[in-house]
Amino acid sequence: MPNSEPASLLELFNSIATQGELVRSLKAGNASKDEIDSAVKMLVSLKMSYKAAAGEDYKADCPPGNPAPTSNHGPDATEAEEDFVDPWTVQTSSAKGIDYDKLIVRFGSSKIDKELINRIERATGQRPHHFLRRGIFFSHRDMNQVLDAYENKKPFYLYTGRGPSSEAMHVGHLIPFIFTKWLQDVFNVPLVIQMTDDEKYLWKDLTLDQAYSYAVENAKDIIACENLFLFIPLLTKQNRNSSHISFPAIQAAPSFSNSFPQIFRDRTDIQCLIPCAIDQDPYFRMTRDVAPRIGYPKPALLHSTFFPALQGAQTKMSASDPNSSIFLTDTAKQIKTKVNKHAFSGGRDTIEEHRQFGGNCDVDVSFMYLTFFLEDDDKLEQIRKDYTSGAMLTGELKKALIEVLQPLIAEHQARRKEVTDEIVKEFMTPRKLSFDFQ
Repeated sequence: MPNSEPASLLELFNSIATQGELVRSLKAGNASKDEIDSAVKMLVSLKMSYKAAAGEDYKADCPPGNPAPTSNHGPDATEAEEDFVDPWTVQTSSAKGIDYDKLIVRFGSSKIDKELINRIERATGQRPHHFLRRGIFFSHRDMNQVLDAYENKKPFYLYTGRGPSSEAMHVGHLIPFIFTKWLQDVFNVPLVIQMTDDEKYLWKDLTLDQAYSYAVENAKDIIACENLFLFIPLLTKQNRNSSHISFPAIQAAPSFSNSFPQIFRDRTDIQCLIPCAIDQDPYFRMTRDVAPRIGYPKPALLHSTFFPALQGAQTKMSASDPNSSIFLTDTAKQIKTKVNKHAFSGGRDTIEEHRQFGGNCDVDVSFMYLTFFLEDDDKLEQIRKDYTSGAMLTGELKKALIEVLQPLIAEHQARRKEVTDEIVKEFMTPRKLSFDFQ
């Protein structure tokens, strides 16, 4: 056992977390004493096996490291290499998620600090969005330059996108659109959204018809949030290999204002601001390198953190696994079941331990989700204090999340019902927007 492979150790770690959840759910559901005792014995046995294998006690917030990499990084490989982020893969071994401070250094972007947030507040006259206040949008490129232009009455516009890989979007997919909508409102600027169904056709096992159909269905969810010009690249690619090479240019093109003559006429000097998850940054680093050489301003960026799977920040969210997240098509009952059954807990294994030592908000998925969707800062802070101190139990924390998500998704579903195929077509029609760019 002491020589177990790290992958097996990680499986054991995840088994303990799952068994701990089972114990808590059995107790919360008033299961029989025999059933609870049996589950607790199994939990104790798993923890003993883990200690024998790892040489230390199981700790909910300290998962074992990744298996040794197959590439030759050598003994001096840095800790930062445990996190891997690119446009196709996001991987971490930490239950807390990606180390974003290290990622800023590796990507060469700038941290969104208090000074920048205060400047946004002064420029807009609006309280900063809670995504900014809580560090959900945490990194930027040239946001100060965008604010310089805005304060000097020079225009800019917003561009973001969605890669439709399934018919139903989940709540994490809403993050860039919620924030982009706020930016559009407070700065009063145009917004364009590219549906990159071509990307999903190229990298996923989808047909052209499937990719286009998913794009249209996802567009209905986005339209339920936004006032925008939304477009789908023309899907005619048959040679996937050569199209892989051309796709970055398709991703980059909307960064240039004369890509939209109906909106900006022939102007090439209007800067673009792109809110996106930081895994998309490599595309726009390329764009920023090329832009000055061909006579365009560099696009600016605002980067968001990643939305965790229900099973924890170190696991992968999958559209093929309906239990990995809360989907925008879920009913109130499905939301309640998913959160209670699958949301990874930072609580202790027993009520007595939890009351004594408190829970860990850094790894608790229900608390993570509340940082995204509970707008009241004071209420969120009180929940954090109560859970950390042990005054609030895991079941109570999950209940708080359910009470936030159920009305949010119900309201979204009501708006989406009003979005017809004709409305989608209207939003995708090239046209002037209600902004003056003489």
